[in-house]
Amino acid sequence: MSQYDSSTPGLSRRGFLSAAGSLAVAAGAIGTSGVAAAESLAKSHRPASAKPMVEPFFGVHQGGILTPQQTHSIFAAFDLETSARADVIALLKRWTDAANRMSRGESAQPLNKPKDAAPLDGGSAAGLTPARLTLTFGFGPGLFIRDGADRYGLAARRPEALVDLPKFNGDQLIAEKSGGDLSIQACADDPQVAFHALRELVSLASGVASIKWMQSGFASPPAAGGTGRNLMGFKDGTNNPSTQSSDAMNKVVWAGDEGGWMKEGSYVVVRRIRIALEHWDKTELGFQEEVVGRYKANGAPLGKAHEFDPLDLNAEDKDGNPVIPANAHARLSSAAQNDGAQILRRAYSYNDGVGFYAERWPPWRQGIMLDAGLFFIAYQRDPRTGFIKLNKKLATEDIMNQFTTHVGSAIFACPPGVTEGSFIGAKLFEGLEG
Repeated sequence: MSQYDSSTPGLSRRGFLSAAGSLAVAAGAIGTSGVAAAESLAKSHRPASAKPMVEPFFGVHQGGILTPQQTHSIFAAFDLETSARADVIALLKRWTDAANRMSRGESAQPLNKPKDAAPLDGGSAAGLTPARLTLTFGFGPGLFIRDGADRYGLAARRPEALVDLPKFNGDQLIAEKSGGDLSIQACADDPQVAFHALRELVSLASGVASIKWMQSGFASPPAAGGTGRNLMGFKDGTNNPSTQSSDAMNKVVWAGDEGGWMKEGSYVVVRRIRIALEHWDKTELGFQEEVVGRYKANGAPLGKAHEFDPLDLNAEDKDGNPVIPANAHARLSSAAQNDGAQILRRAYSYNDGVGFYAERWPPWRQGIMLDAGLFFIAYQRDPRTGFIKLNKKLATEDIMNQFTTHVGSAIFACPPGVTEGSFIGAKLFEGLEG
């Protein structure tokens, strides 16, 4: 019998969920793990030997959004230090050129030869393949207005959808891990390629912008026809809208005419979510499955046989109780429970070693524990009708809250893709001098 065999006798669902459910109201949610990395991403994820090594940088949309998920990610947020809009534009042009070069496996800049000067590229990716590197850029609220100041004359061009995220129930956000004026996400199938790219872009920003925070992550390659697993041991990628459907992507991910210069771009919400893994690992399998609303072995919804079977939110057991509990994560994050709201989730797990923590749930342990969890990344056409709508419900009702704490948060407008000869976000600056 598998250790994840769901026929194993378990704790009483009603006893645990009724008690734990009252606690969950006071905590922050893990986001939308029921709305996880897409089935289509999983099905299109090919064996390493069959993957093309180069993901094109130029295009209608930025790479790293619909791109089949790479195995490694580094996300960095920057604070702008300059007071001149011209400096910001010049930086974006440098970043565009370097990103295009590195995505093809070249150095960030043409290499200089004088031995008495620092190399223009650190060389840490020399000889390596591009490993499907993508670089995705974003503009935070601080680019438009920060501390009440319109630093670059862009305040009037701030998209309506680029809102400041509200404080959600249970948030324990750390300022040093939140916010930012600009963002870059480097994704690749080789962690050294991803880090090299981020490192070179940081160097190119010297004197204009500096890193505020950075988060690395990893994703398990999905099995054929399925999805990978997160650190909780559950399949993480079942309920996303199909990235193969242009209609779905236009509805859920890409900004339309309402976005103005953001048309064909997308808005990304990121949340650093620490998971109390020691607590979770000692929780009985039956209860774990009721928390998630899916079987651990194959990812199928409770009461169903296959991972991609639809949730049956009306199914009841012999006692008249819902098969998928009322406060299960999969139920609460489903489109059916949120007026059709969806997001495209592209999350990564993270492991940042250990730290001293005091848990806020029974058994109230404290001490040195794992600093690991989920770096939640969600793309959407409008955060107000996407992530914010979903997470308001999850933050107050999701039973998963007793195992998770949101400690970092940011939102960015990711401009449309770049055409050759232009630069990232060029449409934002059209008609402005300097």
